[in-house]
Amino acid sequence: MPVEFSDTDGGDTRGASAKAPPPALRVRTHRGYGGNRVPLVAAPARTATLPAGGTADTEAGGPPPRVVTTRHPWRWVAAAGIAVLLAMAASALITNPAWEWEVVGEYLFAPSVLRAVVFTLELTALGIVFGFLLGTVLALMRLSGNPLLGSVAWGYIALFRSVPLILQLLFWYNLALLYPRISFGVPFGPAFFDIGTMDLIGPVTAAALGLALHQAAYAAEIVRAGLLSVDRGQREAAAALGIPRTRQLFRIVLPQAMRSIVPTAGNEIIGLVKGTSVVYIMALPELFYQVQVIYNRNGRVIALLLVATIWYLVMTSVMSVAQHYVERYYGRGRG
Repeated sequence: MPVEFSDTDGGDTRGASAKAPPPALRVRTHRGYGGNRVPLVAAPARTATLPAGGTADTEAGGPPPRVVTTRHPWRWVAAAGIAVLLAMAASALITNPAWEWEVVGEYLFAPSVLRAVVFTLELTALGIVFGFLLGTVLALMRLSGNPLLGSVAWGYIALFRSVPLILQLLFWYNLALLYPRISFGVPFGPAFFDIGTMDLIGPVTAAALGLALHQAAYAAEIVRAGLLSVDRGQREAAAALGIPRTRQLFRIVLPQAMRSIVPTAGNEIIGLVKGTSVVYIMALPELFYQVQVIYNRNGRVIALLLVATIWYLVMTSVMSVAQHYVERYYGRGRG
């Protein structure tokens, strides 16, 4: 059995028949990103000095390296502190009777509240659909080589992004003060028929119109940024193959641009769900207006505000999950 003598032992190593295996290594690991352990090789462990005539109980390959996990005590301290804060917040929500959870449960699924939730979703859908349709047209106008189209689109975006949404809604709601009747006919020529502005643009139409026109200004910049993110060589290659420009846009450019459009568009949709609460000034029965009506009648202000908070949280959470799957769909093949 090979024997290794320490250099402080004073023994003569010239008669040793073979050398001992190299000293064992202590391996320390660090948990990196993604949960992978990254080995960190430490200094060789000191070998014990064998007395004369002693034997080394080791195998030919030497002892296996010992893995030592890096400890992070401050992570546990931070986690414990956050857990205590969460427990305190939960206790404050549950034990404080002023929250009136029984009233929240009573009105959470009340028919009037459910109708208000549906109306809120309808306003959101109208604003998003027509807003992004108009926004796509504005984005294409800005990207066109026609200076007039580009200037008109730029002016529209600058105007509607500068005026607050509540002012736009009030403007459309009171449009009859400017134009009592709206005529249809030849521009600068005879009118075929006209109709009263109040009959044509009611409160719901004014709300949907204001939301859509306001959203179109932001949607135009989102779509334009997505289109610009697609490499120009894609369009050049499609043109070289003789593919029509409309087909280039809808079959080649837009599917790739959606990777950049969807995340920002999802944020805009979620923001518009909450932005519909502004139409309460038009006395429309959306969610925020409806809970105001109820708590003005029974005085349960905090409980009814909690009802609205829960429903807004549910709607935005569902939309966030849908956004995740849409992003994953358009992100196929990336990387």
